[in-house]
Amino acid sequence: MNRKLILPILSILFVLLVVFAAQAPVAAAPQLQNTPFPTPTPGADGRILYEVQSGDTLFGIAATAGLTVEELRSLNGFGAEDEALFTGQILLLGLAAPAEEPTATPAPQEATIEAPEPTVGVSTGEVCVLLFHDINGDAIRQEEEPSIALGAISLSERTGIFSAQQETLEGLDPQCFENVPEGDYNITVAIPEGYNPTTAMNVELVVTGGAESAATFGAQLNSDALAEQPISTEGGRSPILGIIGVTLLIAGLVLGFFSMRMAR
Repeated sequence: MNRKLILPILSILFVLLVVFAAQAPVAAAPQLQNTPFPTPTPGADGRILYEVQSGDTLFGIAATAGLTVEELRSLNGFGAEDEALFTGQILLLGLAAPAEEPTATPAPQEATIEAPEPTVGVSTGEVCVLLFHDINGDAIRQEEEPSIALGAISLSERTGIFSAQQETLEGLDPQCFENVPEGDYNITVAIPEGYNPTTAMNVELVVTGGAESAATFGAQLNSDALAEQPISTEGGRSPILGIIGVTLLIAGLVLGFFSMRMAR
C-alpha cells in the first residue's frame, strides 16, 4: 500500500471512532445511597431503643443519635474496647418522659344538692360567779355571807367569740354560765349603789371543756347605806318594850315586898 495513503486512512478511522464514541450511550455511574436511619420512638417507659442494622458501627449510631461514642457506651454498659455489634442488637439511646395516657373526659353529671354536714361542736365548760356581801370586809366569803342582788356580771372571751351577761340575785349560791366555749375570758362585775368593793371587780380565767371555773367578788355596804338601815330587833321586839317590861317587873317586886311587910 502506498505510504502516502496510510496517514489519511488512519486519520479517517480516528475521526470515525471519536464520532462513534460520542454517540454511544454513557453508562451512569453508580450512586451511593444513604441507608435511612430509623428514628426511634420512646417506649411507654420512656426508653429510646434502636435495633442495630447491617453495617452499623458505634461511631455511626452515636453520630446519628447526637451522642458521643463514650455516652453510647455508658448507656449500654460497653467497655472501652467493645466495638463489635451484631444485627438485631438493641441499643439504648437515651431516656425520655414516659408517654402520658390520654385522660378520659368524665361524662357530665347532674348537679346534686347535698345536705351540709353537722359542724363538730366546740368543747364547752361552765363558769360560776358569786357577788357576796362582805360583811366583815375581809375579802373572803364566809358561809353566812349572802349574795348581793341588783349587780351585773359580764363574761366575755378575749377574741370576741362569746359573751354573756347576768343580773345578780339574792341567795347563797353562785350564778353559773353554761355551755361556755373553751378560751381565755374576762369577768367583770358591777356592784349596785350603796356598796363599796372589797375585792377586784375584774378577773381573768381560762375555760376548759368539761370543767367548771369559779370566781367570787366581794362588796360591803358604805357608811351612807348603813345609816339609812333601820335598827334591827331580835325576834321582832322593840327595845323600848323591853325596858318597860323590866321596869314593871322591878315595880312589881317592890310592891310585893311592901305588901308582905304590911301584912305582918
